[in-house]
Amino acid sequence: MMLLNRPKYVDWLMKWRGKDVVKVLTGVRRCGKSTILHLFHSRLEADGVDPGRILSVNLEDPDVERELAPGMALYDKVKNATLDGHPFYVLIDEAQHLAEFERTVAGLGLLPGVDVYITGSNSDLLAGDLATRLTGRYVELHVLPLSYAEYVEAALVSLEPTPSDFLRSYIRDGGFPFVTRLNGDETMIRQYLSGVVSTIVLRDIAPRQSSFTPMLFNSVLEFVMDNVGNLTSITSISNTLTSMGRKTGRSAVERYMDGLIDSYLVYRVPRFDIKGKVYLEDIAKYYAVDTGIRRALLGGQRPDWGNLLENVVFLELVRRGFRVSVGKAGQGEVDFVAELDGAFIYIQVTQRVDSPEALARELAPLKSAADFYPRLLLVGDDGPTLSHEGIKQQSVRDWLMD
Repeated sequence: MMLLNRPKYVDWLMKWRGKDVVKVLTGVRRCGKSTILHLFHSRLEADGVDPGRILSVNLEDPDVERELAPGMALYDKVKNATLDGHPFYVLIDEAQHLAEFERTVAGLGLLPGVDVYITGSNSDLLAGDLATRLTGRYVELHVLPLSYAEYVEAALVSLEPTPSDFLRSYIRDGGFPFVTRLNGDETMIRQYLSGVVSTIVLRDIAPRQSSFTPMLFNSVLEFVMDNVGNLTSITSISNTLTSMGRKTGRSAVERYMDGLIDSYLVYRVPRFDIKGKVYLEDIAKYYAVDTGIRRALLGGQRPDWGNLLENVVFLELVRRGFRVSVGKAGQGEVDFVAELDGAFIYIQVTQRVDSPEALARELAPLKSAADFYPRLLLVGDDGPTLSHEGIKQQSVRDWLMD
């Protein structure tokens, strides 16, 4: 099967090639981390690296796990293969399956000439002992499902017939790479994405819980997905579920929310006081890792296109390296404050501005952010790029392809 090209990620790995740090790829299951390692492997060979100097280990393969996961078996194998001192590349997929995970990865990173690349599907990968052992000796690349630009490129090759509206199909079906091979079949896409979520719950969330009640967990998950882009808190989730007859305590909701965030199914976006330039911890917004996942869980009865556009914009900002928060500007709210290297961009997202009143309403929060940083109004409807007293208006579609 032809692999979808992910040049941004492969170029990042090539940039760090040979540097004396462990390269760590994190991200939700099935978002394409394994493919990126395959593409990187191929790039190394194309660059003249002897295939015998590259060891690719997929620990999701039971035979490989049986051979190399116990004890320090992988470390010993690599050490014996590198006694001649020549450069050697180790690519480990789903490294958390190693029995001596922290010791193995840290040990490999200390072997002369060994260049280590690992992937993992849970934020625990860089928690605890491994982070301590690798302090100052690792870099992280966070991988997301396909961007809109990547989706369009893949869809032009894979989807028959080609969608008349790529953005609508992207929001509806999401950006998991395998989805582009299902030819827009909504039933197959829903079944596939539901299976992805079940795998994440069973392998990355439930085993890490001190106690796990599937019915309550599903209620929490559905609540979060149904409220994408809405300000909420752990307490309000608990109170809402209790009022619906699903009595629960704050601590249980908090544990399940931590599980969703740690497995990269959900992202928490804190509030940021634009005037005071400080983060506020009381309430936050939550966004799904993929809008197709949300639709698979909730069905198509609640499209909420405005909030889904927000979700897509949030994920794209993360792809572009921004630290993202929700802006508090006096009594108003700016959808996103995106920060990179100490500079900010203020972004408002709306489905349409089809009247002067609607335009004024969307511009008001941006105008209240009274400093000199760029301000951007992203609109779901296509149209020309405009300027409103220094505030740039652009279609979401054009911005995603920019």
